[in-house]
Order: sequence, then structure tokens, then C-alpha cells
Amino acid sequence: MYISDREPDDFPPPPTVDEVASVFTVPVMSFIPQPSLEERGVVTTGSSSNGGEMTLDSVAISYTLWRNPLDHTDPANLADLSDFEREALDTAPVSPQPDWFMEQRELMRYPMLGEAVMTTRVRDAEWQTPESTLVGHVNYILMNQFREQRVVGGFPGVLDSPVTERHIEPATVPIDEVEVPGMRIDTDPHVYAVGADLGDRILTAVIARDDLSHVTLAFVTRAKLPLAPDSAGSAFTD
Repeated sequence: MYISDREPDDFPPPPTVDEVASVFTVPVMSFIPQPSLEERGVVTTGSSSNGGEMTLDSVAISYTLWRNPLDHTDPANLADLSDFEREALDTAPVSPQPDWFMEQRELMRYPMLGEAVMTTRVRDAEWQTPESTLVGHVNYILMNQFREQRVVGGFPGVLDSPVTERHIEPATVPIDEVEVPGMRIDTDPHVYAVGADLGDRILTAVIARDDLSHVTLAFVTRAKLPLAPDSAGSAFTD
């Protein structure tokens, strides 16, 4: 068992999307601003050579979904939680927690589009195709967010009826107010997905079908904002 003598407030907050975008070599893509979505967090993948510094390979943005964006207090905005989950959120922590932790904890009451929009840096075009990247993103979402419906066996289990590249069909994707040639997967019963080859990077987006009516499937290149040298983003190398 590991026991830390650090106070809870000593733990830094997770990096923001701005902080991650500031150190990612290629521009990060996101949904266009829309009332029903609010950026909630970011997940990255990375790699290193011979134990060297970590470099970022992909950036995935998660969003809070507001079904009624005009009234955040509307019960329609609440996530479908179990009694156990609701009781846990209603119970105060046993020890003081940082403000950022409490804010994230409160957001758990609301539905999330987890890792919905992903930007993947192209490192090797021979094996890292837009098609394989889209298929990988879809199956990852199915495996992690639809376990009850789609995963067979004990942890980690096996994904039932994974998507493959044969499920991909051509489609246009609105990016920076331009219809860009891309692709989509519209055959899965639980998710809908789109993607596009942007040259130095690949955009993919995976959305639960139940949430599609609340989301505008259009994307924008996120501005890379300058950050202070001591910001959390400095923890990343790219």
C-alpha cells in the first residue's frame, strides 16, 4: 500500500485542453462551439523512444452534454445514474479535496461525450491510415463506454461485433466551415462516427446515437493559445 504525506491541495489539476493543445505539434480539432456542449476534459496518448521524453500521439476531447442548454437546472440534463452512484455524489468527501476535484465530481451528475473528438498525429502513413484510425476510435469507445451492451466475458473481455474498415463509407465532414471529403460509419447500433484525413493529422469523432439529436457534427481547428511557462501543459513534450 502506498501512503502519501501530501495534502490533497498539493495535487495539481489535470491539464486543460488549452494546455495540451499548446504543446501538440499539430492543431487540435474540436466540435464547433454550440450551446449543448461544454469541454470537460482531455485524454492523451503518447510514446517515447528508448525511454526518452514522452511525445503526444493523440488528443481526445470529452464534453458535458446539456440536453436543455437554456436551463442547466432542468432535470432533463441529469445523467442516468444508479442509486449507488447518486448517493455517492450526494455524500461529502471524508477529507478536504481540491476545488478542481470537486468541480469534476459535480460534473459527474451530467452526461458526458467521453473522448468524442480525437486528433491523431500521423507518424507513419503506411500503417496509420485514416480508416484504421477511425475504426480504432470506434471500437475503443464501444469497448469502454458500452461494456454492458457489447463486451463479452470477464475483464477486459471481447468486443461483440466490432466495426471494421468494410463498414466505412465516403462522406463529407464540415471542418472550419468547409465541406471536407471524409468518411463515416453509420452501421453500428450504438454509435455514429465520422473522420477525415487532414494531411498531418487525422480527425475522428464518435458519438452515441442517443446523443446525436443534441449535437451538431461540425468541427473547427482549435486555436493554440500561449500559456505561462509554469503551466501544467509544460509537463508534456511534443
